[in-house]
Parts: sequence; C-alpha cells; structure tokens
Amino acid sequence: MRKRFDPSLYLIADPMATGGRALEAVIAAAVAGGVTLVQLRDKQASTRDLLEAARRLKAILAPRGIPLIVNDRIDVALAAEAEGVHVGQEDMPAEIARRLIGPDRILGLTLREESQAHAVDPAIVDYAGVGPIQATATKRDAAAPRGVAGFAAFRRHVPVPTVAIGGVTVALAAALRQAGADGLAVAAAIGAAPDPEAAAQAFTAAVAAAATPTFAR
Repeated sequence: MRKRFDPSLYLIADPMATGGRALEAVIAAAVAGGVTLVQLRDKQASTRDLLEAARRLKAILAPRGIPLIVNDRIDVALAAEAEGVHVGQEDMPAEIARRLIGPDRILGLTLREESQAHAVDPAIVDYAGVGPIQATATKRDAAAPRGVAGFAAFRRHVPVPTVAIGGVTVALAAALRQAGADGLAVAAAIGAAPDPEAAAQAFTAAVAAAATPTFAR
C-alpha cells in the first residue's frame, strides 16, 4: 500500500530559494508553520551532496510524519529512503520510475499539455504538478503562466490529485482551491521569506479558510 500523503501545502526545498540561509533551518521553520509535504529540488548539486542533503531533510521530516520527495533523482531517493520521487516530462518516464521505486512510494509527475494529462495512469502516478500559475524566478525553463482560469481548465483533464505550482501566493490560495487544486506548491514565497514559519502559517490559514475543492474527479 502506498504511503498516504497530504499535498495541501507542498514546499519545494530549493537551496537557491532560502534567502541565503541553511536549507535545513528553513525547512524546519516551514514545517513548524504547517507544510505538509516537502520536495528536495537541486539541479546543480553533485550526487553525494544531494544525497547528504536528502538524508538531513529526512531526519527533520520523518519524526513529524512528513514525506520527503526527491526531484528527478530516483537513485538518491532510494538511497536516502525518501518517501517518493517527482519526475518531469524530460526525466525518467513515469512507468519506468514506478518500476524502480516500487509500489509503495509516492510518484509525482509534471504536466504541461492536455495530451499528457489524458495519458496519466492513476495506477502509476499519485499526483500531478501543473503550472506555472504566475511568472516565477525559481524555475528558469518554466512555461508561460496559466493563471487561475487556465489552471482550472487544465485541471479538468487530470485524473489524479493536482498541485498548483509556480508563482503561487497566499492571495491566490482560495481561488486555486476553488479551481480544483488539491495542493499549493511553493518555493521562494516560503523559503526566501523573512520568517519562513510565519509565511507557511499564512498559507496554511489561507488553505484552511478556502472551501474544499469542488472539482468533480
């Protein structure tokens, strides 16, 4: 049985989006503020450095029952005993990733086009990431912003829980939930905030105040 997870406030742990502070300190503060899921994303790190970072984050998150997802690197996720992996359209194909990580770990997949959404197999993929919602500086190869309306239109084609990502703000939380977002993925808005714990609390409050998504799955 795959591990249960809550994507409602999904922090992208990016060393480039911490305001110059240690990643571990930022993650600990953000988790104290209500983050429910964490993805380690560092495209520049060596395998050894990424593995060490994943192990440090795992030590912070495991006692709190918060899953750790590793972006792209299945080898690192397995070595660090992370709870899951997130892959993009240029990474390992989802069906192969599932074979490698086994049936119990969480698998996330980035979607950019409707044809990709229609091809998602819920028996393989646990959740999808769709965005960007607004322009974002934390991902240089991001596509053109969808906006809330564009996200809502795309969401109708996705057969698995879906996380809105890219330029997500507290002010957009309610609208994105109403548009069908099962979760909000945030990087710099929490990680680079002067007080990551307070920033996470603001998102948590906004998510809690928003009505449960009414999107028909």
